[in-house]
Amino acid sequence: MSWIQRTALLLVIIGAINWGLIGLFQYDLVAGLFGGGEQSGAFARVIYTLVGISGLIAISLYFSPAAEYSDAGEEATDKA
Repeated sequence: MSWIQRTALLLVIIGAINWGLIGLFQYDLVAGLFGGGEQSGAFARVIYTLVGISGLIAISLYFSPAAEYSDAGEEATDKA
């Protein structure tokens, strides 16, 4: 995986955790840390935008062959 794919995946995970916190506790972690408790904070909006773009990048991971990301896949083909 390239560094941009790893970064995108990390941001997607952060976004998923944030949505989980919103759903369970009605607490927006990103807004709380970067926007003063409001989703309209400028830096919080940048974070939301980066998470959204990361989601689009992560779509490419979904359609990539699994063997490309797994050492086990390479070992299995070498033994055959």
